[in-house]
Amino acid sequence: MPLLRSPSELSCANITTCDPLPKEEWGIETSVKTVQRILKTMNMSWHRMRKGVAVSPPAQEYEEKKAQLEQLKLLDNLGEINLYYLDESGFYLIPCVPYGWQNIGEYIEVPSRSSRRLNVLGIMNRHNHLEAYVSTQNINSDVVIACIDAFFPTRMEKQTVIVVDQASVHTSDAIQDKIEEWKERNITIFHLPTYSPHLNLIEILWRFIKYEWIEIDAYSCWKNLVDSVETIIKNFGEKYVINFV
Repeated sequence: MPLLRSPSELSCANITTCDPLPKEEWGIETSVKTVQRILKTMNMSWHRMRKGVAVSPPAQEYEEKKAQLEQLKLLDNLGEINLYYLDESGFYLIPCVPYGWQNIGEYIEVPSRSSRRLNVLGIMNRHNHLEAYVSTQNINSDVVIACIDAFFPTRMEKQTVIVVDQASVHTSDAIQDKIEEWKERNITIFHLPTYSPHLNLIEILWRFIKYEWIEIDAYSCWKNLVDSVETIIKNFGEKYVINFV
């Protein structure tokens, strides 16, 4: 269970790292450093929380889909199928502020301003191969279809499974109209259960780009942002690598 009382909240209560915590609130006398030391022995650390979905997926469907996905991973490991993950993400000049080493009492400021959205559609496998489409235009079902057809233009020798979430651009009538054609080309669309973004491995790629790989000066102007995102995408699998278990 995460510790919800932050260091800044402790300081607001006029508590320094050497002051005892209020008896009336905790029922004990100790210091912040003692609490931090105890938390570390419990394998807890102070790090960024993640956004989550507000609704849980349907339990039975979730377990069934999760089991099917594990089987697909096994077949992919055995080389019997090609398993890909498809998703879209957006990048702005409003930064996802990363952690960084800073002098005590000093703070590195990351510029933030309103901007256009740089949209990226990616199709990625678990072996760090990525096909991507980058545009300032909105990504709709027609774009998704065009990208799948461009990335897999001919009939696949192996059964190719593309994992997608339940976003409307992945479930529209236009997508449904392509299902049979893709099946004839040995391409199958595997829809994840609702509210299950953590099952789509390409979400890990987006987090790495936004919080680990993108340089701070990328947010200085639009051109730098575009160049930085495109550089990471082009070098994914070589300079930028994720070890998918």
